[in-house]
This record gives sequence, structure tokens and C-alpha cells, in this order.
Amino acid sequence: MLDVFFTVDVEIWCNGWNDIDAEFPDCFRQYIYGPTSGGNYGLPYTLGTLDEYGLRGVFFVEPLFATRFGIEPLAEIVGLIRDRRQEIQLHLHTEWVDESRVPLLQDVDRKRQFLRYFSRDEQAALVAAGKRLLADAGANNISAFRAGSFGFNRDTLHALVQNQITIDSSYNASMMGLDSGVLPGIVITDLAACDGVYEYPLTVFNDWSGRLRHAQLTACSYREMEGLLWQALETGQRSFVILSHSFELLNRGRTRPDHVVIQRYRKLCSFLDRNRDAFRVRGFGASPDDVPAAQPAPLVSPMWKAAGRMVEQAYRRRYG
Repeated sequence: MLDVFFTVDVEIWCNGWNDIDAEFPDCFRQYIYGPTSGGNYGLPYTLGTLDEYGLRGVFFVEPLFATRFGIEPLAEIVGLIRDRRQEIQLHLHTEWVDESRVPLLQDVDRKRQFLRYFSRDEQAALVAAGKRLLADAGANNISAFRAGSFGFNRDTLHALVQNQITIDSSYNASMMGLDSGVLPGIVITDLAACDGVYEYPLTVFNDWSGRLRHAQLTACSYREMEGLLWQALETGQRSFVILSHSFELLNRGRTRPDHVVIQRYRKLCSFLDRNRDAFRVRGFGASPDDVPAAQPAPLVSPMWKAAGRMVEQAYRRRYG
């Protein structure tokens, strides 16, 4: 049995940092509800599809925007997820720190894009602020964390422990994981433990070019995702972590549904529903009993599947 985590990062951006107060209402609707002329394809659609197939999702909710715009929009997001009985965990994008109406930290007057750019104590304070905001919005019992843009480091693990969070899912070997300082010299591809925290890395694979890619709806074809899941099961991997976003079923301009990605999503949910005897779709609510003794090599996707994905991606760029 392979543990599968379908994770969704829920976050809001305001088309840059100029005039964000005027931009926010429309951007909130765009990033959360995903309205289009053909229907809504945002967070409620993602939640509804999981509910349709009886699957568990993990929603990493970014709360720091509420320090600028108030707790009500955050509570609205939390309510949508809680109403569908899905799991809420903590996500932080530190680009919001200098936008807060009440300072979250002392002497922060410019953007710091990644959490790793803050000291251990500052990280602990930001994690505490994020937990507090989620609690105020109605989400308690936070046990897992993901840094925005995977920009964490080993200090982050200590900051999490300080805030009674024992699970992290910030490690991405295809982007910033290798220089995070977590288990130096080891490419983390499966469940690991470090400094009192269980690390559930994003699942990565080698494509035809030899470069690592992570398992994300917008980055993998359905055929690739299905093949990687079977491969992970057959090789004895413990966890398979998939990434999505609350706005990922829309085109890049977030004006129309992205039917290629929607089809990938629905096929994936149907596959996981049909194969419950092999794949357990679960949340991070409980710590694992043990961890693998060694890290497996990254999964591999064959060239013909990568070629199919490239055709799909070209279609998305042309018609999205």
C-alpha cells in the first residue's frame, strides 16, 4: 500500500504590489473561486471533485495576506474547506510580511521572497503568526507545513518544532531542496526524519532530459502520473506527494478553464478511487510509525510519456 498525498496550496496574489487594496477583491474571487464564462474552476471545484470520488486532500492555506486585508476572507477560505471535511495545514508566503498593517517582525521594510531569508527566531515568529491566524479563522490542530515556493532551510524545521508542528512538506529536490541543509548530501525522495520533524518531500522523477521534475498537475500528463504511481508502489516507496494550487485548473491568465489540466485531475481522482487496494489517499494528521532506512532513487518517466506531455503542454500554451 502506497500513501498518496494530494496537496493543494491555497494562496492569493494581487497582480503585483501596486494598489493591492483596490486589486484584492477581484483577485480573491479569481484565485479562490476561479470564475469563468463556462463556470467556476477554483477551490470549490477542486473540493467538489474530491468529494465526488470520496478522496482526501490536504489544503496548505496561506494566511499572512489576512494581516493586510482582515480575517474575514481567510475565514471564508477555511469555511469552504471545512464544509467539505478536508484537511487544512499551514502555508507561508513571506512576501506578505512587509505588507502587514501591524508589523509581524521588527525592521522588515522590503520583500524577502523565501522563508529561508529569515533567521530561525524570525521564522518561528512567522510560523506562530500563521498558526494564530488560521486558528482565528477556524482552523485548529495544524500539524503540517509547507514553505512558499519551497524556500525553506534547516532552521525552518527548528521553527516548526518550536510551534508544535512535526510534519513538513517543503522539500522539493527539483527546485530548492538540495541546498536546504536538510540531510546534507542526500537527495530526499521519500519520507525522512530530521531534527524532530518528519519530511514528506514532493515526489520527483527523471524525465527524458535527465532533469528532475516534480509531480504537479500542470507539469505532468495523466499517463506520466499514473505510471509514476505504479512505479512508486512496485519499488516500495512509502509516500507519493502531488502538488496542485487552488487556481491551477484555470489558464495562465485565469480567464478560462484549462481543460487539459481539468481532465488530468478528474482522471487522477478516478484512478485513485478505482485502486484503493493499492493507493491510500490520506492526510498528514498522524505522524508515521517509522521512516525508510535509505532514500530511493528518483522515479523515471519514459521518453514516450514525456513526448505526450510535451504535446499537451504545447496545446495548453497555444489555446490557453
